[in-house]
Amino acid sequence: MHFKKIDEFENLEMSYICDFSGGYISRNKQLFGNIELSKLNQFILEKSVFGTPIFKMGEGNKKLLILSGIHGNELSPQIANLRIMNELMGYDLKASLYFIPFASPKSSMNNERTFNSMDLNRSAHINNSVSNLILKAVLDLGIDFVGDFHSTALNSNPGFESVFSSKSPSSESFLMANYIASSVGCDIISFDFAGSSYKGAVEDVCNLKRVPAVTCEVLCPFGNIVSGSVEKSLAQMRSFLDYFGINTHQMLSD
Repeated sequence: MHFKKIDEFENLEMSYICDFSGGYISRNKQLFGNIELSKLNQFILEKSVFGTPIFKMGEGNKKLLILSGIHGNELSPQIANLRIMNELMGYDLKASLYFIPFASPKSSMNNERTFNSMDLNRSAHINNSVSNLILKAVLDLGIDFVGDFHSTALNSNPGFESVFSSKSPSSESFLMANYIASSVGCDIISFDFAGSSYKGAVEDVCNLKRVPAVTCEVLCPFGNIVSGSVEKSLAQMRSFLDYFGINTHQMLSD
């Protein structure tokens, strides 16, 4: 995977996961109406027309991925991902941070859970699905840890704010989840072995490949945004970074 340095932004590089998943985010009025049209966000929206972009900031031994939009109708984490990218732009991060704000821009455009009728969080093990290509990028880039950020609605699975993890074969998944859940004040859902309940979740397949990963959920109706949900997802992302010593609160206050 070849990353290209983006000259108009300090310390930003980008590449593509795939070129068949693109979409016009602006057509999703619920999503687009809550995106601040900063120079960076406009750039990201433009690039999302042509596929699933992945962005990189910083250089360091730790390689972390913040992922959102695996379900295109879970809007709050996608906006939070854009916000944290804007916040961190230009800082000395002392780590290599990767961001995929829109895993499937086409799904986000259509405000749909699936991509071409495929649930990307049940298909990371299926060769050349969008989520499988994200997994392959994680392995090819040597990414060490993955945070996959979602939202959940009442009476759905899980239906409350939480962090999913597993204790085996990547034990640090549970440690990450416990830290985030304690930090932001939500529940932790842990399985003894990754993939034991269902197959194909990005988190589970990463853990099975021994790349510690968690899935973070905030409460918000599907296809909509409610007050505070973006901020709660952003808090989960900040806590994920803080676990690895990347204290965004301190950076932004200095």
